Amino acid sequence: MNILLMLIPLTLVVMAVALVAFLWSVKAGQFDDLEGPAHRILFDDDDPRIPASARRAEQLARHRSTDSS
Repeated sequence: MNILLMLIPLTLVVMAVALVAFLWSVKAGQFDDLEGPAHRILFDDDDPRIPASARRAEQLARHRSTDSS
């Protein structure tokens, strides 16, 4: 019976921590887009998140390698 006096408050504390973590993740936008990552794999390799300067440097490097061969 004494173990219940320890387990019930411990359970309530663990549940409160889990609830706070869940609410924090919802507020942070963790669950906003559930289908986007699954569809993103189908897109081409031209990633719009790559900065234009890096993309231009990559194109120049490819162009130089085809010119030298």
